[in-house]
Amino acid sequence: MAPALAGPCFCGNLRRAARTVTRVYEEEYRKVGLTGPTQLAVLRVLSRAGTIRQRDIGEALGVDETTLTRTLRPMLGKAWLQLKEGDDRREKLVSLTEGGRRQMVLAQPAWERAQARLKKALPAGMWDSMMESLAVVAQAGEGA
Repeated sequence: MAPALAGPCFCGNLRRAARTVTRVYEEEYRKVGLTGPTQLAVLRVLSRAGTIRQRDIGEALGVDETTLTRTLRPMLGKAWLQLKEGDDRREKLVSLTEGGRRQMVLAQPAWERAQARLKKALPAGMWDSMMESLAVVAQAGEGA
């Protein structure tokens, strides 16, 4: 859809851009067995954090519990993650397995290709500007 047809709605235009960007990452990730950008983000969070509560992964990524559960299910099935009960039976602790670490290494070039494709498609200087702007937008949304 042409930008003029999308109208002046910030949310609508941001979501349209996000869907387009997501498609680029999904095309690259599909080649290495990931089904979407959130899967690599989960692997990276767990790589840095070690064993953490499922709820904390969701908070770190800004993903609701239901969406996160749908994201984790296939990753658990592929043995990239390990799930244990916490002290409270309702609490779920998630950690990265050796298979998950290997998948992260395998996915890194796919991520780099997606980044490069998008960077190349944008006018000079826009990449850095967008990265800064998106961080500001995310923070503004938290305070709104």
